Formats: sequence, C-alpha cells, structure tokens
Amino acid sequence: MLKKRDLNECHVLYELMADPAVFPFVRHKAGSVEEFIFLTKQTLEAEENGELISRTILDEWGNPIGTINLFDIQENCGFLGTWIGKPYHGKGYNQLAKELFFNELFFEKDIQTIFMRIRKTNPRSERAALKIPYVSLANETRPDIYQQLNALEDVYNLFQIERDTYYMYTARHSSLVEEAMEA
Repeated sequence: MLKKRDLNECHVLYELMADPAVFPFVRHKAGSVEEFIFLTKQTLEAEENGELISRTILDEWGNPIGTINLFDIQENCGFLGTWIGKPYHGKGYNQLAKELFFNELFFEKDIQTIFMRIRKTNPRSERAALKIPYVSLANETRPDIYQQLNALEDVYNLFQIERDTYYMYTARHSSLVEEAMEA
C-alpha cells in the first residue's frame, strides 16, 4: 500500500496530480512531467537529509495513486501532506495510507507529533479530522505554531496527532479486534 518514492512512478503520479480536482491541494505543484521529476529528485534528497519523509500510495495492484508526506521535520515533529488521484477518491485509500504511514512514523522513525493544517474555509476536511479519535485541535495548545501558520492572515486551524495518543488508540483497537475474534 505504501512504498518509498522513486522516479519510475513520476509520469503516472503527474497525470493524477495535474487533475483540477487534485492540483490545488498539492503542496509541491509541478506544471510538467519534467518539473515533477525534478521535484521528486529534490524530495528524495530531502528525505536522505532527514527534512521530510515521503511515500507513494499504491492501490491493491501496486499502481501509484498518490503520495503521503511528512514535511518540515524539526524536533521529531512535522506536517502531514497527502494527495490521492481523483479516480481513487472515496475508496478508503486515504485512511489506510494514513494508518500505515502513522505506524511507520511513530513506531519506526521516532516522530512524536504529526501536525495537520486545514483551511478554515474547508469545513468538510475539518469535520473529517475531528472524527479521527486520536486527532486533536491544537490552536490553543500549540499557540506558537498556530500563530506561525497564520502570521499574515487567519487561514488555518491546527490539528495534531501525538504519538502516545495514537499508540493508546491502536493498542486499545487491536485488543478489541482480538476480543471480537475470540468471541
């Protein structure tokens, strides 16, 4: 479902990213396949330098369908960025990719906090974030980051996922699944 990024998938990912339903929400926008290849090379270098973590999201047949990233890593914290091609929207890929990525970040990479910035004009994404049991609104608990995000204009709400909260959720959830299977 997730794999390390590589240049072989650039053409397919570029076509998915260029869709008008996806393009506005991509952090690193590219105007051509060549530019997307260049940005992917930069992403690979940035990951080697510990500045970000980037994975390709795959469908069940191993086709690239989007990317999931942790940007701006500092002090074991970073910002989540995800996009999935329009043909794959609403099919459960986003949630599964996030769970796999969070497991890697928290349990293999020693990340402590994942931040998400969501535009205040995007209530759909806000509601979706608040439905996730291990996500919390961080506007007041992280005022320094919240003010930094909104330095020029009050645009974003800040959400966070703490490693301990995520761990407690996954531990409880897995024990409930095990109990249900034993019953």
